[in-house]
Amino acid sequence: MTSHDTALAAIAELRANVSVPFERAQAMPKAVYTSPDFARAEQEHIFAKEWLCAGRADALANPGDYLTMNIAGEPVIILRDREGALRGMSNVCRHRMSTLLEGRGNVRSIVCPYHAWTYNLDGSLRGAPAMARNEGFCKEDVKLPAVRVEDWQGWIMVTLNPDAPPVAERLAGVDRLVGHLPMADYREVFREEFRWDTNWKVLAENFMESYHLPVCHSGTIGGASDLNKMECPEGEEAFNHHWIIKNDLVPLALAHPSNTALQGDDRRITWLLAIYPALLITLTPGYFWYLSLTADGPGSVRVLFGGGMSKEWMADPEAERHLASVKALLDDVNVEDKGCVEKVWKGLCAGMSSPGALSHLERPNYDFARYIASRMP
Repeated sequence: MTSHDTALAAIAELRANVSVPFERAQAMPKAVYTSPDFARAEQEHIFAKEWLCAGRADALANPGDYLTMNIAGEPVIILRDREGALRGMSNVCRHRMSTLLEGRGNVRSIVCPYHAWTYNLDGSLRGAPAMARNEGFCKEDVKLPAVRVEDWQGWIMVTLNPDAPPVAERLAGVDRLVGHLPMADYREVFREEFRWDTNWKVLAENFMESYHLPVCHSGTIGGASDLNKMECPEGEEAFNHHWIIKNDLVPLALAHPSNTALQGDDRRITWLLAIYPALLITLTPGYFWYLSLTADGPGSVRVLFGGGMSKEWMADPEAERHLASVKALLDDVNVEDKGCVEKVWKGLCAGMSSPGALSHLERPNYDFARYIASRMP
């Protein structure tokens, strides 16, 4: 069987998996994770068409602040222009097609490192040295192609798809669910990037279910929640979610004492939002953290990891101490998760492994599988 046939077989098996009621559901087929052709299909039919997260909007606070990312092989720049608006554009020069910017930073203009063609922050060409003798060249006709960018609740959302519905429309269900927690007012205070040796969906699924908490996280957060009190409702088309009622182990996870808007359990519920395809948000009344995933072949995932605090906690004199404690905890949690998801990848590549039945606590994984199946050709 060719790799293409393997991918087609995996799609067919995946569709068969999600055609049965959840009560009889199984984990996704191995080839959905391991097939290079399936990974290429994901790039074409998911990552090139959906809204992806480039991080938090407050990370690009000033004119000229920029970040770069790769979407389905397409280099992209996201920046704050001189009028304060977010812009997305191609990160490839219109001359000899060199990439322009790398990483993150601040620029007054975008200068090509190859021949110094220079672009304004709106993508228009400002200058092109030694082009006066080319009679067909007109500077005013040259502009970096635009890429759609939206600020949704403080998140920078980007898509290559000109026909994708607006983010607020697609994620209206998220606003209905957690609108009482004003995500747009939270402020990012840390951001890191790293790479793990696993399939991006393994990491996404690990986030979506808290079934693994007592075991994988026995050294950190495993005792902070009761699986018997956990609810995993049916997801929506664009996301799934579940929630955990936290104890007082981590004060920053609770509403700040000065917050009088939240009452009862709303002051201590942690929400876990998996926004398809690859934005994973843990949202509490006091702080948030997130993972934004970029697939890098079947067995590698690039991770943007960031987090911050609600405005009440940002104003607290003890905020820095509380944040340092939570960040140290999250770093330890990441070490535990890395070990778990990389072990799953090794198991997926084993000849004698096969997917098993899902627990009722893995309802979000089933919904995620339905989403993946719905996007395949």
